[in-house]
Amino acid sequence: MSEPKTIQRRINFRKHNKSMTTKRLDLPFEKINYQNPEVLTKFTTETGRILPRKVTGVSAKMHRAITREIKRSRAVNLMP
Repeated sequence: MSEPKTIQRRINFRKHNKSMTTKRLDLPFEKINYQNPEVLTKFTTETGRILPRKVTGVSAKMHRAITREIKRSRAVNLMP
């Protein structure tokens, strides 16, 4: 692959093509439950946005489950 043409393009290329963080193995799949908001708050910002996989380091399957459970927890007013 050739180099980007300008310095700004090279900076943008390197900024947006960062590698994934290391995999998180400390969280068992059974702990992800909408009735457990203290675990789910680790995957949200202080404003309530769900953090992306690249930041949290979880697998795609687990990220979908976390997202689903966060939305369920919000629906029953356990999480803000």
